[in-house]
Amino acid sequence: MTIIAVQQRPVSIITKYALNAPRYTSYPTALKFEPLQDDILPQALAVSKAPAVSLYVHIPFCKTLCYYCGCNKMVTRHNEKADEYLDYIEKEILSKRYLTDGRRAVSLHLGGGSPSFLSETQHTYLMYLLKKHFTFEAGAELSIELDPRNIDKHYLQNLKCLGYTRISFGLQDTDYNVQKTINRIQSTSHIADLVFEARSLGFDSVNLDLIYGLPNQSIETFSSTIAATKAMMPDRISLFSYAHLPERFAAQRKFAEETLPSSEEKAALYKLAVNSFTNIGYEMIGLDHFALSKDSLAIAKNKGELHRNFQGYTLRGDTDLIGFGVSAISTVGNAFAQNAKELKEYYHRLDNHLPNAKVGLSLSVDDLIRRDVISSLMCNLAVDKQAIADKHHIIFDEYFASALNNLEELKEDGLIEITPRYIRVPESARIYIRAICARFDAYLNASEILSSYSKAI
Repeated sequence: MTIIAVQQRPVSIITKYALNAPRYTSYPTALKFEPLQDDILPQALAVSKAPAVSLYVHIPFCKTLCYYCGCNKMVTRHNEKADEYLDYIEKEILSKRYLTDGRRAVSLHLGGGSPSFLSETQHTYLMYLLKKHFTFEAGAELSIELDPRNIDKHYLQNLKCLGYTRISFGLQDTDYNVQKTINRIQSTSHIADLVFEARSLGFDSVNLDLIYGLPNQSIETFSSTIAATKAMMPDRISLFSYAHLPERFAAQRKFAEETLPSSEEKAALYKLAVNSFTNIGYEMIGLDHFALSKDSLAIAKNKGELHRNFQGYTLRGDTDLIGFGVSAISTVGNAFAQNAKELKEYYHRLDNHLPNAKVGLSLSVDDLIRRDVISSLMCNLAVDKQAIADKHHIIFDEYFASALNNLEELKEDGLIEITPRYIRVPESARIYIRAICARFDAYLNASEILSSYSKAI
């Protein structure tokens, strides 16, 4: 059992590094994508060495609006909209079949929005489409995000019959006052029933999503959320930092900023959760995930085989990610390509045989080098400088002279250790990892306005 003691840093240190920074689910980040005139994926496929593919399907619909949410979504109660949407998903699948020819799919993930917006019949049809057009590897991981307010035990039984192996429920916070403020009132006992039903049905892994830093959240209220989570004992826990960006997401303006915890209070919430979960046997995964030691994510972490992509931490780093649906991102070879974010434009592009991707980026050699460094930090809290040097044929300390110089301040504050071969982040400084990774980000500089990104703490 791994027990992580998250030390309380001086307030000045927390405030000092609670600056806006990317979450680094990719490097470069999606905000650096540029408008595309042509489809860049065929050329990227030509240089890809990935032996398999992972599939992502974005379901943008939600029945109600959660005020904290920063996802690409469309709020509607008209379920028939999903029928039309699934027809366009098939059109996109047909247009991208060339990306998967001869390669098996090793994983599928449904995100949103809310995939549980789909009816059981619509889920069955979507799975029919996917298995009609793709060959799945035996034992492929099929995962889905679920809004527990929209489903019952029979819904879970249907997902199990369709072949889903991993499910995730949005718990977020159990306190009624917090739920009311963010417009997401839900029953904790109902979620517990779903978790226990999922376990009895034999899903390989059940995850609960929590969010810290929400309005009206406190140590007392979040303690209750943590206690409820521990009682359900999911295989995995995602502990996401609330990203307050009201200039980008209008719904976040529905509550006053003074109701949000300060950076110091937010750090205390994080510390409480980390100590609570690791003390009962959860392994800490990267920045914000936990897994029981028997879970495949914990096993991968302990083997040094953890990877990170747009869906978060993953077991497979040797696949091309093919995204389908509005706003979905594909990662093929050395390129990122993101579909149109507006539903009408997404439909228009498919109807007129235009490239699905509206924005994207072909990665430079420098991007690839920095991506490996940032990914290693996000997954392992460490960088083997010699391994990076050997892979990319560089002299690490010379190539990253400026970044290493920028790390000196963090080193003096005890947030990072630097040796001739390694850069390591102590367990107690894990919360600062985004601020540390930002030192290696060539797209950020002192003069750039970082308001597009959420606070690192």
